[in-house]
Amino acid sequence: MSLARFVPLAAVLCIAAPAVAQPVKPFSLAALKAAQARGQSVLIDVYAPWCPICRAQAPTIDAMATDPAYAKLQILRLDYDHQTAEKKALGVSRQSTLIAFQGAKETGRVVGITDPAQIRELAINALR
Repeated sequence: MSLARFVPLAAVLCIAAPAVAQPVKPFSLAALKAAQARGQSVLIDVYAPWCPICRAQAPTIDAMATDPAYAKLQILRLDYDHQTAEKKALGVSRQSTLIAFQGAKETGRVVGITDPAQIRELAINALR
């Protein structure tokens, strides 16, 4: 068989591949503003490594980052202990805060929830 028979199939497979979710990225105001300017959905995870609620939220958020259903969601993790100016700009006073945006519009904000269904619902509202 000639290699030419396989090339079109390879091209189709590449084009038809499902969208791949994006990894959780470090938060920066520049990254948030860029995503908002593109009209992208964003979930901000205000995380502190010493916070038991943050650690309970993390598996759900990390799973969403690799789930193709959330491929259009940009997840940004804000370091609660070191990003003081960024917390102030977002009006965040507590760790374990999750903030969802659709473009520049805030679509939801919760503090201290660990229920995976509620976290996913917050993200889905940003994707609508």
